[in-house]
Amino acid sequence: MKGFWSIIEWTLDKQKVIGACCLVGMTFLTCVDVVGRFFRHPVFGSVELVGYMSTLSVAMALPYTQKVKGHIGVEILFRLLKPKVQALIDICTSLLSLAFFIAVTWRMAVYARTLHESGEVSMNLEFPEYAIVYVVAFCFLVFVLIIVRDVIENWKKLKE
Repeated sequence: MKGFWSIIEWTLDKQKVIGACCLVGMTFLTCVDVVGRFFRHPVFGSVELVGYMSTLSVAMALPYTQKVKGHIGVEILFRLLKPKVQALIDICTSLLSLAFFIAVTWRMAVYARTLHESGEVSMNLEFPEYAIVYVVAFCFLVFVLIIVRDVIENWKKLKE
């Protein structure tokens, strides 16, 4: 089982780097496009590319943010509770998140397949949009696996 989680950790690290590269790419492309527009030579398809990169940066960051517990949470009262109660609440919220993101991952994969079968492409660059949706579905799958790991860890805390 440790081998499986080490592969997930490796994937998580690569996603984090790709997400950061997308953020840098968005910044660079937007700057180049703004300067290009000033000289009447904007970057063709920059709006689509920025949209793809922003989608990928968010999807790539979700699993890592879950791993480091970086999502926003209200902990004013939560910290006052006993550790076992905290673990129980974490399990409940994680199970709700797990159910939701399993459904989202499944529907994203179905949507990607539908886009792939229809042959739909983007308006300007004629990029096959299903590729981005498949990548997002994969990122959500990794996110779901991280939530599963959190549930397992919290269950172990509850048993102690």
